[in-house]
Amino acid sequence: MKVKKALSFLMMTALAVTMLAGCGGGRGTEEAVQTADTSEAPADVEETAENESTEEAEPEEAAEATSAGGGIVGVALPWLGTQNWAEAEVMFKEQLEAAGYEAIIQAADQKVPQQQQQIESMIENGAQVIVVGPVDGSQLGSVLEKAKDAGVYVIGYDRLLENTTGVDGVVQFGSVKTGELQAQALLQGLEELKGEAPYNIELFGGGPADPNAPNFFTGAMSVLQPLIDDGTLVVVSGQTDFTQCATVDWDNSKAQSRMDAILAGNYSDIEIDGVLSPNDGIARAIITSCENAGQPIPVVSGLDAENESVEWVWSGRQYSTVAKPTNALVAETVSIIDSLLSGNGMPATETTANNGVIDVPIYELPPVVVTKDNAKEVFADDPDRLALLTD
Repeated sequence: MKVKKALSFLMMTALAVTMLAGCGGGRGTEEAVQTADTSEAPADVEETAENESTEEAEPEEAAEATSAGGGIVGVALPWLGTQNWAEAEVMFKEQLEAAGYEAIIQAADQKVPQQQQQIESMIENGAQVIVVGPVDGSQLGSVLEKAKDAGVYVIGYDRLLENTTGVDGVVQFGSVKTGELQAQALLQGLEELKGEAPYNIELFGGGPADPNAPNFFTGAMSVLQPLIDDGTLVVVSGQTDFTQCATVDWDNSKAQSRMDAILAGNYSDIEIDGVLSPNDGIARAIITSCENAGQPIPVVSGLDAENESVEWVWSGRQYSTVAKPTNALVAETVSIIDSLLSGNGMPATETTANNGVIDVPIYELPPVVVTKDNAKEVFADDPDRLALLTD
């Protein structure tokens, strides 16, 4: 009799919470639970319903049930056209399902309207958390506000979500630090391979719609600009502003066309020594352009440790890349989702970034520069990339 009364009371409490929370929203559910002061009720109801003839769950068992996963998580990716985004799709599915969540994962083929529609669909399908790797972090404000109003948590993945209050935090590798590492690697390679200064170099940036791209460039220029000013580095084309150096959509073919034009217009009778590249695909396009122009291979930086570039670094064709392990970034994101959906809120962090409207909590992981000298050490726990380092 006592068990039935407890079940009846708890089911009524759970129903009241559901009505307050709206249709499945993660943020609204947490707030309603806190208001009703019955934070343990959902776990107890589940436990009692499964075992009507048993006694009420022990507190430790109830806590375990609350934090053991469950719920719907949406993941909106910008596209699958580079290795890191393709890896993210696979790893989010594996890690979310292993944690007990139902995963809705979609990619937008670099189209903002498509990503807006995908996020709206995730809201309508009851997602409690939506992870967003934006095509353009400044153009999702309306749909993210809609998610917020529906009680859905929003986590930016790898890129800042700008000009909106509809974001709870961003998980990424330090973007300014990444640019600093790229520049430092470029300088190290120039000293090792190109003799004494001055060095003729060119600068490339990433896609202007990606908020990380200007940060990469800013970090790099904080290292390079003093050496440009004192003549150690010579940007022969004179193109040193991000707007001049950006590569729309991170498009490798556009980068190669720009490099072709720079070489044809400025390097007919001199050699190019080095190029700052924002990622591996653009690095390979730059190197190919130089080879086609009959130039010696310059020192070129990179980013993402894509398989092909790892092989090029190992063979000496590309000097460096920067590793940002997708598995670690996904794992950090899933850890935050666990915290949110177990009722513990966003984890503490001392790092924030202003997105134009609010200061957004940032969860940063440390990137690491990779050259032939340290590649085996960096990839010691990555058997797939380690297998690429063959003599």
